[in-house]
Amino acid sequence: MLTAGRVQAVEVELDRLTKRFGETAAVYGLSLSVGRGEFFTLLGPSGCGKTTTLRMVAGLVEPDEGRVLFDGRDVTRLPPWDRNLGMVFQNYALWPHMTVFDNVAFGLVERRVPRHEIRRRVGEVLEKVGLAGLEGRFPSQLSGGQQQRVALARALVVRPALLLLDEPFSNLDAKLRVQMRAELSRLQRELGITTLYVTHDQEEALVLSDRLAVLESGRLVQAGSPRDLYENPREVFVADFLGGANLLPGVVVRSGSGEVEIQVGPVRLAVPAEGEAAPGQPVWVSVRPEHLVPSAEEAGGLRGTVLSTDYLGWTLQAEVAVADGPRVQVRGLDPAVPLRPGQAVSLRIRPEKVRVFPRRG
Repeated sequence: MLTAGRVQAVEVELDRLTKRFGETAAVYGLSLSVGRGEFFTLLGPSGCGKTTTLRMVAGLVEPDEGRVLFDGRDVTRLPPWDRNLGMVFQNYALWPHMTVFDNVAFGLVERRVPRHEIRRRVGEVLEKVGLAGLEGRFPSQLSGGQQQRVALARALVVRPALLLLDEPFSNLDAKLRVQMRAELSRLQRELGITTLYVTHDQEEALVLSDRLAVLESGRLVQAGSPRDLYENPREVFVADFLGGANLLPGVVVRSGSGEVEIQVGPVRLAVPAEGEAAPGQPVWVSVRPEHLVPSAEEAGGLRGTVLSTDYLGWTLQAEVAVADGPRVQVRGLDPAVPLRPGQAVSLRIRPEKVRVFPRRG
């Protein structure tokens, strides 16, 4: 069996990493740690520095400042081939003139592993990723999903202490992407390999990660478990990027006794206080689309008009224009309940589910 017991998974620490390209800081002062055997995701929009960070961990890019440590050992200046890692790229990076077997065996050949051991280990890993029997095919004879499995097998066959993946499923269709991430999750947990994963796909990050870090403009915004970041974002950017929270303008009316009262349109919300808040202070009230409850027009809610609805089979989602306010998204609706464009609705906000942030500018 291909087991993690033959490889000691590493702890990874990034210590104040900075990388500039010209006048632009792609990554600035980034510090975070990845536990042994942990699945850790770097999440953020394009240009936030997540791929540059991954490439610094891999040794493909040298940081201008800061250090990369494996189990406390400084590997910042160590070449990639001396870091005992496997990497899966977005474009698979398979050799087109090599068979599946030769592509997977390449790293072992470079390490001068004996031929009988290469045959055994390649066969073992191809079985793991569901490619047994396809050893003689070339990449051009494979589907996208099969090519991705070859790339994953090539990374795993060298028994890396660290697995790096750079948006590996972005070129696959939606159904295959779901299937491949399930397979990756199973393999990673079975083998216990420390894994650093890069994606801009929020759902992927929530499903796969033990912990994740949200990056913006090369800086770490917040790190923690998927549940913690989704339910307790500390900044507007995290609330908005992870799950697309609705941001409603509000004003603090009263503060004290461990709670703050906020006026949002015609609605007053009493929510737990999380910091200093003075009466008259403008704030953003962050509410997830699934925490807005539409009903027939009634008192106590935000009045609005349905702009559009999307029927998804098992659920319905809608866009609603709030009177004298922004457009908001509503999710998790019962498809059996009639809701149509042009219909007047009242949106009830669940105060126990909102987050409040200072509104600046």
